[in-house]
Amino acid sequence: MDMGLRGLIEEKKPVIIKRWFEAIINTYPADTSGFMKKQKDPFANPVGFTFSQGIEKIVTALLLGEDMATVTESLTDMIKVRAVQNFTPSQAVAFVFTLKKIIREELGGTIEKRHISEALNAFEVKIDELALSSFDIYSQCREQLNEIKVMELKNMTFGLLRQANLVKDLPAEQSGNGELSVKTKRKEGVK
Repeated sequence: MDMGLRGLIEEKKPVIIKRWFEAIINTYPADTSGFMKKQKDPFANPVGFTFSQGIEKIVTALLLGEDMATVTESLTDMIKVRAVQNFTPSQAVAFVFTLKKIIREELGGTIEKRHISEALNAFEVKIDELALSSFDIYSQCREQLNEIKVMELKNMTFGLLRQANLVKDLPAEQSGNGELSVKTKRKEGVK
């Protein structure tokens, strides 16, 4: 990373982090965002804490020029939170792009004065890579959630069939690998 750009971002880092946090929190309803901004206790406000910690680590890693693997853990934690909430895929990851806007606004005319627009463009490519990773992470999280829902539905359906006495458990059998398994069978007369 260009040292001039790095120095400028480092200088503005606390403001950038604060603004990015607020931008993320403002995607929530007013009462929720107000709570997340005010409540600093990580146990009372795990979502706000996750975002606060995550953005700090991400900005630091980007400034240090660390590879994407370094930020993946923080990014994953943040995306997991958004994947289980009522966000569309684009809404869930849009906060990553917000970082570019915040940095440009904070650096303002300094970009042209110091002739660092090329370095800023290269830095923004890293943010774009982060956004693309976010989409992958979001997709994986949603896939896992869907698998859990399907499994819960299957278990619930089986439980209802058992309650309705439409299936019965057969005695446990020992398989060749020493595990016990319970087999089920449809009751006779049930199609």
